[in-house]
Amino acid sequence: MTPLLKKFLGMSWLLTGCMFALLIVGVFTIESAARHLPGGGEAIASRQVQWIFLGAVVYFTTALIDYRWIKYLAAPMYVAGIVLMVIAMKYGNSVHQLEVGGLSFQPAQFAIVAGFIMMAWVLQDLAKWHPLLGLPWAKVSAIGVLALIPFGLVAVMGDLGSAIVWLPVTAIVMLVGGVPFRYLSVISLVGAAIMPILFYVILPTFSSRGANRIEIYLDMLNGRKVDISGDAYGPHYVSMAVGKSGYKGVGYKADASKRSLHAMGYIPKKTAHNDYVFGVFAEEQGFRGSLMLVLGFSLLLIQCIFIAYYSRDMSGQIICGAIVGLFFAHIFENIAMCVLLMPVTGIPLPFISYSGTFVVMCMFMLGMVQSIWVHRKLGDGEVKEQVKLSKRGKQFKLNRRRSDERVNPNQATHRGA
Repeated sequence: MTPLLKKFLGMSWLLTGCMFALLIVGVFTIESAARHLPGGGEAIASRQVQWIFLGAVVYFTTALIDYRWIKYLAAPMYVAGIVLMVIAMKYGNSVHQLEVGGLSFQPAQFAIVAGFIMMAWVLQDLAKWHPLLGLPWAKVSAIGVLALIPFGLVAVMGDLGSAIVWLPVTAIVMLVGGVPFRYLSVISLVGAAIMPILFYVILPTFSSRGANRIEIYLDMLNGRKVDISGDAYGPHYVSMAVGKSGYKGVGYKADASKRSLHAMGYIPKKTAHNDYVFGVFAEEQGFRGSLMLVLGFSLLLIQCIFIAYYSRDMSGQIICGAIVGLFFAHIFENIAMCVLLMPVTGIPLPFISYSGTFVVMCMFMLGMVQSIWVHRKLGDGEVKEQVKLSKRGKQFKLNRRRSDERVNPNQATHRGA
């Protein structure tokens, strides 16, 4: 058996099957959700299938390549993501997408993936550069700098959805990277303290539309009167479509005779196949279909967590954890904004929404998870390197202890007693 075939057969086929099952559900949902657009839903679904075929090539190629080699591309990808976001701010369209060869993509999504790969590589090698850099303050500083630059650019762009995604991804990177809970607690308290400043001062400056969406959400949540023919149109009717669907739903591609709000045109037609795709799916498939979809996502994320547990190094654990955080943020926010649990932010539902390059990025990320699973066993050289690094860390701690004892002899006497 060749090594390549051995890797292929050793993949987590449960993860692969779950991913492709969600993609198939997404294709059929897109076909129904986009039926009001010029050309019909078949054309949009067909383009999604083409993206999936491209993503499948990326997925299996990434899975069969050792992720250690992929992380060496972290720095070029990180710099490229920042440069592309700057270009999108100046030359992109209204949602900061770039057009290349007739294809549109959002650099903010690419920058998030490049960002957590970069953080995984840095945290893996910090202690190798110097033992002091393995201390918690050094890890927090490195993560803060690497996350703050792209997060700041996203905030300037006014992309509220992509900015929100950075928060759970960065938190999980810190947690898995070994930052103590006391540091995480202080960071959380500081973040909660400056939240009013962010909402009332900074957010209106960079994104008036984002601030308006949050205000509409709060008004609807508190039962205040809103203009359902204006800015509150989308969240009002999408939440109605989900709420009236019942247990079985109105059926796939239901027409107006079955009182389908989507068929009657109440769900915004231009965004029904991406931002509000869950609203269409929930109305057609009902509670049971929505429950099965959530269970499918849960199984996918549990598989990623399981694979993170068996990773051979910290960088693999960080990558898996960050991917789980990114997927969870997209899934929770997209579904929650359709049922008025969160304000509308306009981020796609992974594998279900029509999102072009985003579905390729999602398959690339799961390909990295597969690579971590396939290459989970340590080589002889890696075992020696880890033993050497462990001895180096122990020696560093011993030297610090001896230095403290020389400075404070009473402490040494107390320990001896």
